[in-house]
Amino acid sequence: MGVAPTFAAMITLGIIEDQLAIREALCEYLDAQPEFSCVLCAASHEEFVAGLAGLAVLPTLVLSDIGLPGRSGIEGLALLQQLLPAAEVLMLSVYTDAERVFEALRQGAVGYLEKTTPLPLLKEHLLQVAAGGSPMSPSVARHVTRYFRPQAAAPLAGLTPREQDIVRGIEDGLSYKLIADRLGLSLDTVRSHIRQVYRKLQVNSRTEVIAKSRSRPSLW
Repeated sequence: MGVAPTFAAMITLGIIEDQLAIREALCEYLDAQPEFSCVLCAASHEEFVAGLAGLAVLPTLVLSDIGLPGRSGIEGLALLQQLLPAAEVLMLSVYTDAERVFEALRQGAVGYLEKTTPLPLLKEHLLQVAAGGSPMSPSVARHVTRYFRPQAAAPLAGLTPREQDIVRGIEDGLSYKLIADRLGLSLDTVRSHIRQVYRKLQVNSRTEVIAKSRSRPSLW
């Protein structure tokens, strides 16, 4: 598959997807569209990076799975930004939990779609990215809107002062070990406080703790 020179606004596309049937369907369908040229389709992030060296024209848009063999799609975002600074990366995944969604957006993904997205709709989303948009599947967008929704009451009001210290450590991006060092606590004590924080805030992840703790949160 190569670049067709007759389409002035051709979008060069790279695809990273480990499932053969899905990868072939994506590559064949999108490469057949007049707006796209699939210049590289790979089964892993490592294979994709290795394939870049042999391209005459680099991708300006990358569609990447998350659950890949070797380096995950999220782990690979920083490297893609280094190798393809002019490219946008759109995630396509079966995972739509808040933890993965927010981590992908933090690492630089421009959008996040469910893998069940029909091919014609996927094409429209890719065109939105090329036009400067940030498409998200409805289930993904719901996480984002909930994240930014103002809290009805002070979110940490029910936590003890020590538990609030723990939350501030999470907001600062510290590991449990570093939080323990900061507060002069044992690692087991910090873990015990974390369990209480999760229970009181009714959350299941560090990302959700941060979301609850900020009245006007930001993903970045």
